[in-house]
This record gives sequence, structure tokens and C-alpha cells, in this order.
Amino acid sequence: MTIEANKETLGFQTEVKQLLNLMIHSLYSNREIFLRELISNASDASDKLRFEALHDSSLMESDGTLEIRIGFDKEANTVTINDNGIGMGRDEVVSHLGTIAKSGTADFLKNLTGDQKKDSQLIGQFGVGFYSAFIVADKVTVETRRAGSEEGIRWESDGSGEFTVENIDKEQRGTCITLHLKDDANEFADGWRLRNIIRKYSDHISLPVLMEKEAVPAAADEKKEEKETPEWETVNTAKALWSRSRTDISDDEYKEFYKHISHDFADPLKWSHNKVEGKLEYTSLLYVPAKAPFDLYNREMQKGLKLYVQRVYIMDQAEEFLPMYLRFIKGVVDSNDLSLNVSREILQKDPQVDSMKSALTKRVLDMLDKMAKKEPETYTLFWKEFGQVLKEGPAEDHANREKIAKLLRFSTTHSTGAAQDQSLVDYVDRMKDGQEKIYYICAETHNAAANSPHLEVFRKKGIEVVLLSDRVDEWLVSHLSEFDGKSFVDIGRGDLDLGKLDDEADKKSQEEAVKAKEDLVKRIKTILADEVEEVRVTHRLTDSPACLVVGQHDMGAQMRQIMEAAGQTIPSSKPIFEVNPDHPLVVKLDQEQDEDRFTDLVKVVFDQANLASGGKLDDPAGYVHRLNKLLLEMTS
Repeated sequence: MTIEANKETLGFQTEVKQLLNLMIHSLYSNREIFLRELISNASDASDKLRFEALHDSSLMESDGTLEIRIGFDKEANTVTINDNGIGMGRDEVVSHLGTIAKSGTADFLKNLTGDQKKDSQLIGQFGVGFYSAFIVADKVTVETRRAGSEEGIRWESDGSGEFTVENIDKEQRGTCITLHLKDDANEFADGWRLRNIIRKYSDHISLPVLMEKEAVPAAADEKKEEKETPEWETVNTAKALWSRSRTDISDDEYKEFYKHISHDFADPLKWSHNKVEGKLEYTSLLYVPAKAPFDLYNREMQKGLKLYVQRVYIMDQAEEFLPMYLRFIKGVVDSNDLSLNVSREILQKDPQVDSMKSALTKRVLDMLDKMAKKEPETYTLFWKEFGQVLKEGPAEDHANREKIAKLLRFSTTHSTGAAQDQSLVDYVDRMKDGQEKIYYICAETHNAAANSPHLEVFRKKGIEVVLLSDRVDEWLVSHLSEFDGKSFVDIGRGDLDLGKLDDEADKKSQEEAVKAKEDLVKRIKTILADEVEEVRVTHRLTDSPACLVVGQHDMGAQMRQIMEAAGQTIPSSKPIFEVNPDHPLVVKLDQEQDEDRFTDLVKVVFDQANLASGGKLDDPAGYVHRLNKLLLEMTS
């Protein structure tokens, strides 16, 4: 079969077409980042070759020196990026260059607004790597050969929606990308410009990035000699950034290294660079991103740190070094103690890895704690992006439960609006004299929590209540049973005991009310027998006639939803119906002699209490019918 016979014309995946269209129309204000992205990809390809060569040394072929070469041709208006890394086979070329194989693609595209500034931030958050070439090029040619294969592949596209793939002869393994620059991008076919970009964005790359030395122009009277063999020089530092001393690394270098390993376009919020010596020897460089990825809540998302052993790349997404609730952390860990032949299976069983995981987790939590104390505005940005993920921590990491609890932020009755801006430390500091518990209410939305009738007695007494409305909240407090020695109490569950916050007069008044309304409670119980577990007089309410309370050991609404979503069987339970003995409507009920009217009133009050708690009516039409009937009686 001839090479020509193997030529195919294929179409881009739909998502790729949309991205290319955005980039071709100059979505990025800073076009020079294309070189950073392509050099990062070339570096990754060399790292992967090093790793695979640990198991098969023949992949190195005759050339064991790994490097990246950047070239340009002013006359042809081209730039080339050439690496001798792992390379790609035909199927890999079609898959990697024609498809975005990343979870969250649909969500990403759904969030595009048409606003170039906002969309560029979204694209940077999503990360598109190779496709950034089309910011400056109207045609891209990729020639590649996978290490160990004899067959080379050429991929070519003008970014209009199709690409061609054909077999070629290629002597050297690796990948060569040729960018045919747009007319308005010819500034990049210049040695000085390219060198500055490399030093700015890729100085930290551990591989040498080479460019051909530019000859000094010859004098007019000098005889032209035959062109000598080109001499190449290293443009970047070519030393692993994390292996350098912290005092020698600028903030800009740290930021650019983050973009290299994460393929994020935004600067990180914070980072921590640390070298450990002693029983274990390793270096870590950990970053907190500024924006959450689109697949953050997908438990199958790509996560974990880049793992190196003695500066030799081993794997991406080494999940074993941080717990799941810190899956948003990016970075590198380089160990001197692990074997170069380490595998994921070995990592899962290695006690050294457990020790490193414990230390790295503590380092991240300390970094967040320092941010919260010294840079509260920055921490607010962090919480907005990653707060709900951090709330998974107390259930997953018992050893660090108290540390995590101090980092959590909530909305309370002390907050302005729905802002989650209050810490448990602040709550405990503001507790009233005699208060021994942390009170909270769970609801579907913030407004439902903030306007819950269960808050009425707490407002009257000036007691702060934590307002929980995130889907993970009820699960969180089921695992975070106390903080600073204070237990958590759901004010919408079981009996309400305010302890020392109720004086003797309050307690005596409550006892008297229970006795006075015994008959009313029995009458209501007869009507609602099939719908409630119990009817009783309440002291939670000051303004509302009634409320529904969850049994002490029953499952709350949020947990029920989580269980339903997981397809779990939910145990049946009935609410407790509490009535306010001082409310005019309840007083009216107690005096009502017409049993039919009494029944209608009880059912309307019960349904209203259900709605106020965020519940759904089993018979909305029946509720409307009874309410209209009562309204007509009032107006007749």
C-alpha cells in the first residue's frame, strides 16, 4: 500500500470546531501563549518517553538526549516546535488532535456567553493546549512518529473544520509542529521575539529548549562562505523549578510553572514549595487554583499530583498523595525514596506514600488556614470556588476534622444576605452566656432557611443560627458532630432544649401551655393520624401558627434527596406537627365547635406548615379547595 493511499480527510469533533472558531477570531488578548502551550506539550511527551523507557529501554532508540528545538523561517513565515519525545501513532493523532477527550466539555460549551473577555477566561479554565496554535496560524502541520514504531504520520489542518492524516517516512521519533503564521502574526517569525517568549513562559521547563544561534551579519567586503552546520544553544534555564531554592525563584516563575503543569491560563491563588529531609526525602510544590474546573464534582475527574522520582517523571494524576476532598490541588511531588518502577498498585500499598499523604494534606490545610487568617479576601474567592468540596473533608479525613472545620464558612443569621462568610470560630466567639450548643437549620434554599418559622424563638432570644442550604450540608453535620467541644443541634429536629438559655419563667409557661392545649392536641391528632407521627404544643414559634419537625432519628430532606439520587431505598417516616398555643389561629381552632370547619382549618394549617418547611403537598388541589372554602365563608 502506498503512502498516498493511506491519506484520509476527517472532520473535527463538534466541540473542537466551536473552540477553533473562537480562537481563530483572536479570542486571546495575549497571543504569545501559543508557544508556552506547545512547549509544555513537548515537555510532557519527553516525560512520557522517559517513563515508558524505564520498562523498555529500546524506545530511546539511538538517541538518549531529550530536548526541544524551536525554529523559524522569515521568508516562509513559519515557526517550528520539534521534540524527540514519545511521539504519536496514527490512532493517537486522530484521537488527540481531532477530539477533546475531557469530561465537562458539554458544560464548558454551555457556559460560553459570546462575550470575548469572559469566554477567554472560560477557555483558559478549561485548557485547550494544542489548539492554541490556531491563534497565530492559518495552517498547522504535525509530523510525528511514535517511539518504537517505523511509521510516521502527517496531520494537517487550516482549522476550518477538517484535517488530513497520511503516513510518511520520519527518521527521528517525536513530533515536529510547523505553524504557517497568519499575515498579522509574522512578528513571531523572529529569533529575538521567540527567545523572549521562551524565557518568559518556559524557563522552568526541565528539558533544554534550543534555538539556532543567529550569526552576526557579515561585513560587505567579506567573502560569502558556504553555510556552516547550524549551532544550537539552550535558551532556558533547563532545570526542574521545584529542585531550585525558593529564594532563587520569582513569583512570575512560580505562576508560569503552575500554568505549565495545569494547562490553566489564570494565575494560581496560592502555592507552597517545601523540601523535606530526614526519614523521608521529597520535594513538593502545591498550588491552589483560582477557578474550579468544570468537572470538579465528577468523582471520575482527572486529579492528583505529578509524580517524579529523583526528577524522573513517573506519572500524571497520582491520586494517592492527597485525599479526595483536596482533588482541586495541582502540583508536583518529587521523591528520593520511591522506586523508579513504582506503579499505581504499589503506591496504594506503600507506607511511605501514606506518610507523605499525611504530611502533604497537613501542608495544604496549613496553607489554606494561613490564607484565611492573613488574606481573608483571597480566601473568600477560594471558598466561592471550592467550599463545597472542602465540606466533604470531615467525613473523609477524621484525623484533620478540627483543622477542616476551622476552614469552613457558612451563612448564619448574623450574615448579610446569602454570603457564606462566617466561620465556626467566629460563631463560638459570639455565643451567648449559657449557650452550650451550635444551632443550625437545614433547608432547600438559603431563603427557605433564613425565613424558616423554626428561627422565631431564636430571633426573639438573640441566638445566632447557622443557615445550611448546600446539598452536602446535612451530610457534613452528620459527620461533624461537634466543634470546640460544642455539639451541633438541628433546630428543626426532635425536641428543642435551649438549656440555660430558657429561664424558669419560660419553662413554667411552656408546661402550662401543654396542659391547657391537651384536648386540642388530641382533636388534631385524630384528623392527622395518618400523616404525622405526633402532635404537640411548641415553644419554637412566636409568629407562625404551626411547624413541622423531623424526628430525632429520622432522615432530613437533604439526605433523602442524596439517597434518592443514588437509587437507595429510603426508610419511611412521618413528621411531628407542632402548634403555637399563643397564635390567634390556634386559639380560634381550640374554640371551633363545627367539626367539618375544624377539619378544614387543621388541614390548611398543616399544609401551610409543610410548605413553610420546603415540602411538597400530596394534594395541592385539595389544599386550594379548602382554602377557597374558608375564604368564601369569611367574605359571606
